[in-house]
Amino acid sequence: MPFTWLVLIILAIAAVGFVTGRSRALQSAGGDSRDLHSLPIYYGSHVAMWAVVPAAAVLIVWLLAQPFFVNSRVLATLPDGVVTEGSSIGLVMSDVRRVAGGLDVAVAQGAMTRDEAAAISSKTTDVRESLGQVGVALGSDVSAEVLGGAQLYRTLNATGSLIMTVVVLVIALGGAGWAVSRSDANFRARNTVERGILALLICAASIAVLTTIGILFALLFNTIEFFRLYPAADFFFGTKWAPSFSGRGGASDLGVLPLLWGTFYISIIALLVAVPIGLFSAIYLSEYASPRVRGIAKPLIEILAGIPTIVYGLFALLTVGPLLVSMFGKDTVGWMQGGTAVMTAGLVMGIMLIPFVSSLSDDIINAVPQAMRDGSYGLGATQSETIRQVILPAALPGIVGAILLAASRAIGETMIVVLGAGAAARLSLNPFEAMTTITAKIVSQLTGDADFASPEALVAFALGMTLFVLTLGLNVFALYIVRKYREQYD
Repeated sequence: MPFTWLVLIILAIAAVGFVTGRSRALQSAGGDSRDLHSLPIYYGSHVAMWAVVPAAAVLIVWLLAQPFFVNSRVLATLPDGVVTEGSSIGLVMSDVRRVAGGLDVAVAQGAMTRDEAAAISSKTTDVRESLGQVGVALGSDVSAEVLGGAQLYRTLNATGSLIMTVVVLVIALGGAGWAVSRSDANFRARNTVERGILALLICAASIAVLTTIGILFALLFNTIEFFRLYPAADFFFGTKWAPSFSGRGGASDLGVLPLLWGTFYISIIALLVAVPIGLFSAIYLSEYASPRVRGIAKPLIEILAGIPTIVYGLFALLTVGPLLVSMFGKDTVGWMQGGTAVMTAGLVMGIMLIPFVSSLSDDIINAVPQAMRDGSYGLGATQSETIRQVILPAALPGIVGAILLAASRAIGETMIVVLGAGAAARLSLNPFEAMTTITAKIVSQLTGDADFASPEALVAFALGMTLFVLTLGLNVFALYIVRKYREQYD
């Protein structure tokens, strides 16, 4: 049964259960809702909850577990030579899924009948006898091993889907029936429903935490695997980045220091652009601008945060880079050889970060109590003196936290760096030279046909873990500063 139909049937069972549970509760109270412990809607919601939640939980777990089970069963039946002779496990399984899905496409296009596809899938015909027919239907050659795996793949998926449908529907009907049997006047339906909603809210709040933990473990396991193949000391202290895809590692130099330097260098330039402009605009909007000007200017500034980073990258590549070349290129002072450089990416990234610094700083400055301003004015201070000596010192911890959050955003940027900074990994102080960052190299290392068992592919996870630790540290430090000193001015 298609997934959509299964979901609709579960919802229909829940709707019928809602009406049945509500009617049964009213019937047990003689039709008078005042004799019920809870409102009638809670009895119906209780039945609907028991019809949907257990069935949905089993459905989600089943959909997540079935692919792993099917893939492991299919791989166990494939000969060892299929995987080791020039093909990875992922490529072999991709061919198996392509053949299995191609049979359905062939039926839809009329290349073979549904009975022929069913016979091939259920192994009622010999594998060797089916090779030519499948190859003609799919328009490509298919090996006997891949076709055998595709047969098993389709059979297991079809069987698993059938069992899943039966199990899920039985659970939905059983849950609804059990909940209906409890719907009487004395049943505390409201308490049960509210506990269920509380559990749902806890699960929703846990998604972010569990996602972070999942990302951390995914990075950690692959990082450990990388350091089994490549020395950690050479990675953290190496000054040369030169990956080689010959064999299982070749003579690769995978030192992270040039990438770290490029990341911090571009981020520093971006902050030098974003912090003064963002902070000064926040001071103007919060202290000098009229309500009308503030209502127009602040949304316009915040529009910058909604522009996709790929647009910023194209702006750096097509506008800022050529402009800097015309100013600092070989025809003028000779400092800049091409449009891709640290300065190009840093300037555009700084423009992107302006709304982060401006909006956060504006909110923090507005949070300073008005009594502090009034006290300063009462002592004879001017508005500028009040801003310099009272408001900014009071808001400084929050402003520092905003700057650190903007820095973590700059460190994790990718598209602006890819298009505006270049791809050279080098240690240099010249801001008009091309450099690259950790995020750009993560993209390049995972692009292509590299073997994921090689250090060149696994190094992307080590780079990701390094970036994760850096940004996490900045975020934790920023939150620590904000929370530690904000209470002084509440």
